[in-house]
Amino acid sequence: LVSSVTGAEHPGQTFIGREFMDKIPMTAEGEQALRIEVDHLKQIERPRIIKEIATARAQGDLRENAEYQYAKEEQGFIEGRIADIEGKLNHVQIIDVKLIEPTGRVIFGTTVRLLNLDTEQEITYKIVGDDEADLKLLKISVYSPIARALVGKAAGDVVIVKAPNGNIEYEICS
Repeated sequence: LVSSVTGAEHPGQTFIGREFMDKIPMTAEGEQALRIEVDHLKQIERPRIIKEIATARAQGDLRENAEYQYAKEEQGFIEGRIADIEGKLNHVQIIDVKLIEPTGRVIFGTTVRLLNLDTEQEITYKIVGDDEADLKLLKISVYSPIARALVGKAAGDVVIVKAPNGNIEYEICS
C-alpha cells in the first residue's frame, strides 16, 4: 500500500504500509544520473552476471567453485543497488531552483560562495541531495553540517559550522 499523505500531521511524506518515508530531495541532474545507473545495471550488468553464473555453474561442484561464489555475491550487490535506486526514484522530489522565486536566501540547489573567516580562503559549494553529493566536485549534501548551517541564510550572514576539529566560521559571500 503506497499513498500520499497530506496535511499538517505528515507533510512531505509518503505512507508505505505502516511506515512513513520522507520525500528524497534531488536535482533533475541527480535524478537523471540515477536513472542512467539503474538502466546500466539492468541492461548491462544483470545479463553479464547471469551469464557468469551460468558459466560457473557448468563447471560442476558449486561448493568449491570460487567463480560461482563471487558471481553470486556480485549478483546480490547488483540486485541490491537496483532496489536501492528504484526505491529512491519512487520517492524523489525534484527541486528545480530555477522555478523558485529568488529570495536571496540559501536553499536546496543553490550554489553558494563562502569565506572561511579563520583562513581567509574562499570556497564555493552547490547544495544537492545525498546521492549527488561529491566533495571533489564541490557538491555537498543538504543534510551535511555546512549545508544545514547555510540553508535559510543570505549573503553577508556569518554561520558557524560545528566540525570534528572545532567550530568554523564562514561568511556567505553570494
